[in-house]
Amino acid sequence: MLQKWVRNLVRKTPLAWLQVKREKMRLAVALAGIAFADVLMLVQLGFSDALYDSAAGPYTVLQGDLFLVNPVFESLSVFKSFPRERLYQAAGINDVTSITSLYIDRGQWRNPHTRLEKTILVFGVDPVNSAIALSQVTQHQNELKLLNRVLYDRAGREDFFGITADSFQRSSAIPIQVNGSTIQVIGSFTLGASFSADGNMITSDSTFLRLFPKRQPNQIDVGVLKLAPGADVNQTQTALQANLPNDVVVLTHEELVAREKDYWANASPIGFIFGFGTVIGFVVGTVIVYQILYSDVSDHLPEYATLKAMGYNDAYLIGVLIQESLILAVLGFVPGLVLSTGLCYIAASATFLPIKMTLSRAVTVLILTIIMCSASGAIAMRKLQSADPADIF
Repeated sequence: MLQKWVRNLVRKTPLAWLQVKREKMRLAVALAGIAFADVLMLVQLGFSDALYDSAAGPYTVLQGDLFLVNPVFESLSVFKSFPRERLYQAAGINDVTSITSLYIDRGQWRNPHTRLEKTILVFGVDPVNSAIALSQVTQHQNELKLLNRVLYDRAGREDFFGITADSFQRSSAIPIQVNGSTIQVIGSFTLGASFSADGNMITSDSTFLRLFPKRQPNQIDVGVLKLAPGADVNQTQTALQANLPNDVVVLTHEELVAREKDYWANASPIGFIFGFGTVIGFVVGTVIVYQILYSDVSDHLPEYATLKAMGYNDAYLIGVLIQESLILAVLGFVPGLVLSTGLCYIAASATFLPIKMTLSRAVTVLILTIIMCSASGAIAMRKLQSADPADIF
């Protein structure tokens, strides 16, 4: 039965293709409309993925098995501290072999050239037992022990922060002002900008507390726990949560990342805007394709009526219409994909965000495009079904 349906579908393809390419201007308008809808969906989904990937970026460099955070800690942009004492209590639980802390806050970095201040995300770590697993932190461990020494994220926006790769070649220590205090940039690392900050900076916990004098040393933002080799992470997590007060929650790395992404997807308006833009692109494409197919059916209604008079039933004619919509979907998707890839590259270069075209996103939008065009064809069927052989007389 399926083979027969496919064979019949293939036999109908020439008619559908001839019908599509007959009106060159109408075809061009249809492809432009579909490409526009695809660009809108691909770019919006690209921005959305970049939002989640960049937001979760700092978590990818944390070296730990379990993490302690305040229950109201939602995101790196909405952080909340908890008592350091909880970290010491966690150290007494079986299988916990190492503990360290992480301070997080947003500072005001003064561009040495423009004198303008830009927001930068600051991480305060223990230089000896760093919570951040970057080789650059280890390389500069002894230097970070000194007060007012920091590492700069070279993936941040140069025009915002005024430091380039050449700056490190000319000098081993670059004087910078953060929160009104003069510090020395002694090295760099690569992490990347995000929607919550245009750049990142790593320093020692002592320097961090000097830059943020209102912060209390006994109030930390993230507690990082390492477990013994072979330890059951979930079992230890349960034991920790049962023995610690309810002013902290214990999360695995996956749960910590999911918490951040959930904030941007549901609690932040940015996630809604990107999702809404994708829906708008789908609706716009559906309307455009419907108008094209409806006009095509209206202009050739006598021809369709003639086919009916020759013995072709509604199922055959509807099959032709569906094929037209699928042909339009594929032809319109190709230029949309090419244009979107170029736009993603331009956006990534301008914003330093991880905006890139992926195979999974392209396949998703292709499926959405096929659904979009098929839905348009389904709506236009009502006009096709009204074709009457009597219309030819």
